[in-house]
Amino acid sequence: MRLPATDLGIMAEHLATHEGVINKLKIYYATVRNSALRNLLHTHLQVLRNHVRAMLILIDPNQQGPYHLHEMEDVHLNFGNEQFSEQEKDITLEARATAKLMSSNNFMSALMMNDANVKHVHIEMALQEVRLQSLYSEIVHHINGDFTPKVTEKMQLLTMQKYYHVLGE
Repeated sequence: MRLPATDLGIMAEHLATHEGVINKLKIYYATVRNSALRNLLHTHLQVLRNHVRAMLILIDPNQQGPYHLHEMEDVHLNFGNEQFSEQEKDITLEARATAKLMSSNNFMSALMMNDANVKHVHIEMALQEVRLQSLYSEIVHHINGDFTPKVTEKMQLLTMQKYYHVLGE
């Protein structure tokens, strides 16, 4: 199958990014001792390797027919009584940011791609990264590593009232 130049260029850029992120996550994996975080990093590495495999198959001009991305395995975080070191907390926050950025990149790239199968696979990749981001967020919540300010109920109601008229437009 011959790809549009746009799709090939985007995937070539993604492959370089994946190479760097995989190597970064391998360093993190070798560094952390917390089993929940180690398991999640291992899963993230496997997902990224599957993404690389998918892009290489999509790039292969001898590939015939549509390609479907491998599904991400179910991950259940078991925190047990293990503590997280400060470094592990930082790694968790950074890995979550990486998953978020890669998801956004895949979604935006899919919008620019022309081949329907390539586009669909990149949307699936983005959704897997969203799932990984959510899993990292579970750890962040467990370690109280995040602070999200909340607005008042009054402010929410004022905003709702301000824009309620749009339903009638």
